[in-house]
Amino acid sequence: MAARKDSARPLVGGVGISSHQRVIDETSGTTKLALAEYYLAVADWLVPQLAGRPLSIVRAPEGIGRESFFQRHCGRLKMPHMRALPKNLDPEHARLIQADNIAAVIEAVQMGSVEFHTWNARSDRIERPDRVIFDLDPDPALPWASMVEATELTLALLDELGLRAFLKTSGGRGMHVVVPIERRHDWDCARSLARSVTERLARESPQLIVDKMGPQNRVGRIFVDYLRNQKGASTVAAYSVRARPGLGVSLPVSLEEVPHLEAADQWRLGNVRDYLSTRSDDPWSDYGNTRQRLGRELLERLREGR
Repeated sequence: MAARKDSARPLVGGVGISSHQRVIDETSGTTKLALAEYYLAVADWLVPQLAGRPLSIVRAPEGIGRESFFQRHCGRLKMPHMRALPKNLDPEHARLIQADNIAAVIEAVQMGSVEFHTWNARSDRIERPDRVIFDLDPDPALPWASMVEATELTLALLDELGLRAFLKTSGGRGMHVVVPIERRHDWDCARSLARSVTERLARESPQLIVDKMGPQNRVGRIFVDYLRNQKGASTVAAYSVRARPGLGVSLPVSLEEVPHLEAADQWRLGNVRDYLSTRSDDPWSDYGNTRQRLGRELLERLREGR
């Protein structure tokens, strides 16, 4: 970090940060500057998660606990490094945005952004998703052991189907199970797979898993959210901070780590950089090389429960 000679704004990644000492999270005492510096520190991991994908940002201009809102169109924000995507990708709205470099991320932080969410497709072939995501969303009253069990059941079913999955904490309450797929399937196919997996999980473990959304349906259970797999939906990116008290971080973990996890937000802005500095390998190192086909036989097996 360096300071501009003609201003009191410190530079982070070449972007001036105004009101840099403003506390954005009273729980941890984190400043706006500290958030920007975190994103710069994890740029090598974060940017590959964002680049090439339509982006949604969660802005909390007055800090965590006050008004926050999603934004996925360029609007009038001054973020010169943020790419505005072609109008025909979402013709009824302003142009979608995309962060292909860390300067765009820091510019978004400067404008009050905390979270970064991405679509399940890349902007160059937006009608062909390249992953399926299962968002395990629990009743907040459930013990963490229930989340571990639901995660392991989801992973076991996907393994039975011959699908390799990657895992990350949500940084909030749940877990995200990510299945990379070939860019040959349409949105209906991806959503059909996700829904069929969720329905089978709910059918085989009804005491733990539910396939209907809404707080009233997940009392004492975990909703495996398949609705993230439709065009326009987005999920928080790996390495993104969450706009919640304590500033949890969504972080990739290995499948072997699941039984030892303590919470979905056990890594927060205050401890995640120390953890990453000692992590011996990247749990998602093979993610970019993993592409899987969703054949008709696979969907039929799911529907028939075999």
